[in-house]
Amino acid sequence: MEFHTDPQIQAFIDYLKFEKRYSPHTIRSYQDDLQFFYEYLSSSFGNLSLAEIKPTFIRSWLAKQKEEGLSSKSLNRRISSLRSYFKYHLRQGEITTSPMTTIVTPKVSKRLPSFVDQKDTELLFAHVEFPDNWEGVLEKMILQLLYASGMRLSELIGLKQSQVNLQKAQLKILGKGNKERLIPLSLETQQEIKNYLQKRKEKFGENDGLELFLINDKGRKLYPKYVQLVVKKYLSLVTTIEKRSPHVLRHTFATHLMNNGAELNAVKELLGHSSLAATQVYTHNTIDKLKDIHKKAHPKA
Repeated sequence: MEFHTDPQIQAFIDYLKFEKRYSPHTIRSYQDDLQFFYEYLSSSFGNLSLAEIKPTFIRSWLAKQKEEGLSSKSLNRRISSLRSYFKYHLRQGEITTSPMTTIVTPKVSKRLPSFVDQKDTELLFAHVEFPDNWEGVLEKMILQLLYASGMRLSELIGLKQSQVNLQKAQLKILGKGNKERLIPLSLETQQEIKNYLQKRKEKFGENDGLELFLINDKGRKLYPKYVQLVVKKYLSLVTTIEKRSPHVLRHTFATHLMNNGAELNAVKELLGHSSLAATQVYTHNTIDKLKDIHKKAHPKA
């Protein structure tokens, strides 16, 4: 079955794109999952209508993927895609029941997020030397913004000058589903931004006509790979943790907030999470810190 010609899938993708306003990356994941599923259905059971798709067909597809070594995490994402797909068509009145109601989601062992220790982030910003050129100014700004705001890689690359407000000392970040959130800027970050803007003016002129806040030495938008390499390079100088990515700085931002007494709800808002469940993963680090304090301070510990 040719994926792009299936009107039922296309209607669902349009719904995700125009009503849910999901990012192109998320939409692509749904498309891929549905394409794999429909290719399997077509080769194993022939062309079926929505109402003809039975739970047993879905289970056999999932079992096949498990045999091929697909991880529980990836299986769960595909199950989630199918749940949303059939739920959409149920609401549209095209089916009377969803074949997903009896499908069990495999358990995934919860991996705790990696983060950089607070003394190591202090080392990074206080003692690491950045090159005395545009690249050095840009690299420091990238690291400062990721750690000071907890923004996602895509949010950083798409950040516009108009979203950076030094007068109000805040960043306006456009997150998933076009959801806006405000992040306060510390005095240190404000100073770094002023320094970056001054160097930018010296390099590109007073009015460079560019909308984006972060630009490379040719005045163009940054590539995700470039940001990833910058983060990896500098984190390698201060930490031995295995994962050294922009997302690790997002985890670090959240963990340091929690460890220093921030409320879970506040951290949820600052991260732009839609539910508390996604933020709760950071509470484990607070527990670890409490255990450490207890061990050092309690006579019987």
